[in-house]
Amino acid sequence: MRALLVVLFIGLLNVDAEAHEPLPNVMQVDNQTPSPAATLEAVAWLAGHWRGNAFGGVVEEVWSTPLGDSMMGAFKLVVDDTVEFYELETIVEQEGSLVFRLKHFSGDLTGWEEKEESVDFRLVKLTDSTAYFNGLTLERMDDNTMNIYVAIEDNDKITEHKFHYTRVSTP
Repeated sequence: MRALLVVLFIGLLNVDAEAHEPLPNVMQVDNQTPSPAATLEAVAWLAGHWRGNAFGGVVEEVWSTPLGDSMMGAFKLVVDDTVEFYELETIVEQEGSLVFRLKHFSGDLTGWEEKEESVDFRLVKLTDSTAYFNGLTLERMDDNTMNIYVAIEDNDKITEHKFHYTRVSTP
């Protein structure tokens, strides 16, 4: 499973917007498309603890509130009671807009990307309920449900994967 996910997620780095069919929920643009003005307040609703199902297991994300020009998040995928991988995520204010960054780690915290590298998604469009990053979309359904869509390339084919999350109540 890890080898497949490495291939899929590393493919995110090489998405060529002009060479592929449009996806229904994920925008893919070239590097010339400007990023809209935005602050973290636009995605502050993401703060909290979320859980859902994807890739044959349970997915979980926990996001902090905005602080220090960033939000930080942690993701994990658990299949058959075993952690398949983690992600450390940030959304940062950069040059008057937002960038979503992540790094992948195996269950033993071995990093997938090189030490100096991350997978970056810059903001390309913003609505009241949706933040479209280049290759990744955060969609707020209501206060307690959201969808995250990601474009993943595998063997020169890009597909869209949906992560449906529900807010976890705190005790």
